[in-house]
Amino acid sequence: MTDSWAIFGADLHIDPAGAAGLRVGLMNALREAVRTGRLTPGTRLPSSRTLAADLGIARNTVADAYAELVAEGWLTARQGSGTRVAQRAEPRRPAAAARRSRPVRRRPAYNLMPGSPDLSTFPRADWLKAARRALTAAPNEAFGYGDPRGRIELRTALADYLARARGVYAAPERIVICSGFLHGLMLMGKVLRKRRVREVAVESYGLDAHWNLLADVGLRTPCLPLDGLGSRTGELTGMRGVGAVLMTPAHQFPTGVSLHPDRRAAAVDWARGAGGLILEDDYDGEFRYDRQPVGALQGLDPERVVYMGTTSKSLAPGLRLAWMVVPQELVKEVAEAKGDIDWMSSTLDQLTLAEFIESGAYDRHVRSMRLRYRRRRDQLVAALAEQAPGLRISGIAAGLHAVLELPDGGERSVIQAAAFQGLALEGMARFRHADAEAGNDALVISYGAPTDSAWAGALEALCRALS
Repeated sequence: MTDSWAIFGADLHIDPAGAAGLRVGLMNALREAVRTGRLTPGTRLPSSRTLAADLGIARNTVADAYAELVAEGWLTARQGSGTRVAQRAEPRRPAAAARRSRPVRRRPAYNLMPGSPDLSTFPRADWLKAARRALTAAPNEAFGYGDPRGRIELRTALADYLARARGVYAAPERIVICSGFLHGLMLMGKVLRKRRVREVAVESYGLDAHWNLLADVGLRTPCLPLDGLGSRTGELTGMRGVGAVLMTPAHQFPTGVSLHPDRRAAAVDWARGAGGLILEDDYDGEFRYDRQPVGALQGLDPERVVYMGTTSKSLAPGLRLAWMVVPQELVKEVAEAKGDIDWMSSTLDQLTLAEFIESGAYDRHVRSMRLRYRRRRDQLVAALAEQAPGLRISGIAAGLHAVLELPDGGERSVIQAAAFQGLALEGMARFRHADAEAGNDALVISYGAPTDSAWAGALEALCRALS
């Protein structure tokens, strides 16, 4: 017969050893487990028979220890309910820790922080249908480790989609699936270091998570100045140590400008002449509201540009699905780097996204969200024109955020005023590179993140903070 400890009761990590004997040692161990919170109030303990078998001691020893702890108030015992940790037996907190504790901050009622789409709009029903079809059709080998570049079904679907929707030259064999944009950037950083690149230029405003990641793999990140026409790519020729540049040409984050055609050409000319690479972050390229989206920079020279895209803005960041379209000569190096790190996106999620794209559901969802975000941006512009007519929204009509220019000194005061209104906001200064010159005060306002039910309240709170 199977030993009872293998099938009955909860596992209990207790060591009753001690000089005073097994019963006292067990009592001390149980008291300590309750005192420190390892055994929380209400936790049901194993029966005396089960715990005795687990510990290799006599059942009477456990029964006596339980009875004494019940008498002391550490445990309770009721017929039919077993032995449990007493509700009043709270873990004791050191006085020093209590003195150091800080009051808990209330969560903001509204959130206009950039970085996320409206998560409530995730197409659950269509995604579930795609997952069922993908799972039914998946070959057995799909659930092995597979190609480090990712599933061929997804790479094939992406090659077609990116070519027609973003103007990317994308063949399935040039696509590498990643677990998010940062994963792809880490792979490229590793490849660049192997190629003896020491510096990757970055835009003077952007995300410090990107700069820090590049620094962590040993790359310096000098910044490229920005103005109303985008990054001043003509200055790359004077940055002698730079072997690559990370850019957001379609919709610069966070300033919201689009890279001027002359500067797009200058970036490609620099890459060709210097043998450099352009890392193109196309984080929200599908969302343009005043015209057709500008095609990806990668189409100008697929052998000099690494195109990087993601579902984080179009669907949800929690999917952890992104992709890179890499120059032919880098495919093997990137695949080897990915194999070394072994960060694989879920096979089922890859197959589901492939089915989601091929069925047309992805296009329908993007079009639907484009209309939703355009409507919100229009409402934001109209509300600010009425409530704060002296302020101007800059940047192109695109993406999930807008930039609201403020008078000098206004950024900090408005963020503080917004906090009193229960509104979370982010200022432009948060995204400035350490080596960049200070720019004008501004707010980076996400109209994409709130749910429909929260959007009106968030907009009202913003107007109150500005007034």
